[in-house]
Amino acid sequence: MRLQYDEALALLRAHNTNESLVRHGIAVGAAVAAYARAFGEDEIKWRVTGLLHDVDYERHPTVEEHGKIGAEWLRALGYPDDVVYAVHAHNDYHGLPREDWLSRTVFACDELAGLITAAALVRPNKSLTGLEASSVRKKMKDKAFARGVNRDDILKGAQELGVDLNDHIAFEITALQSVAAELGLAGTEA
Repeated sequence: MRLQYDEALALLRAHNTNESLVRHGIAVGAAVAAYARAFGEDEIKWRVTGLLHDVDYERHPTVEEHGKIGAEWLRALGYPDDVVYAVHAHNDYHGLPREDWLSRTVFACDELAGLITAAALVRPNKSLTGLEASSVRKKMKDKAFARGVNRDDILKGAQELGVDLNDHIAFEITALQSVAAELGLAGTEA
């Protein structure tokens, strides 16, 4: 199967009417693709995997189903085994080990994308431009901010990738800046 971003985005939209979920997929896809470039991996495959990691979330958000159902859908559509596995393993719900770089990277970028997005949205200009890793770290310490973001998963993700947390945050901010307009985070007029 030849993976195509536009087809994957259409699939994500077919299963998710919530635009925030679609934007989250776009964000994670961009971050995972940036790591693919850094690691010398298949950028399209990695971007599509990040994009589709939550394909089942709107209809199957439970611990028992989320990730597992999405993986089943992708397997039935003929997606490569490593893509299917990374979608299934992108959270700790099913106890699957993340022993390959693709599944580790999707996990590492998932929750962090949510935190970075939330940090950008509360800025006066609602933009990723100029957002610093130190600002995201400060927001990360505030447990009341972006409550749904699992801070432990952010820490664990950086550890699984073997990267410094500040470097990981800065890297992901830069990756998300490449899709800022699609995320609605290109900024507002002053």
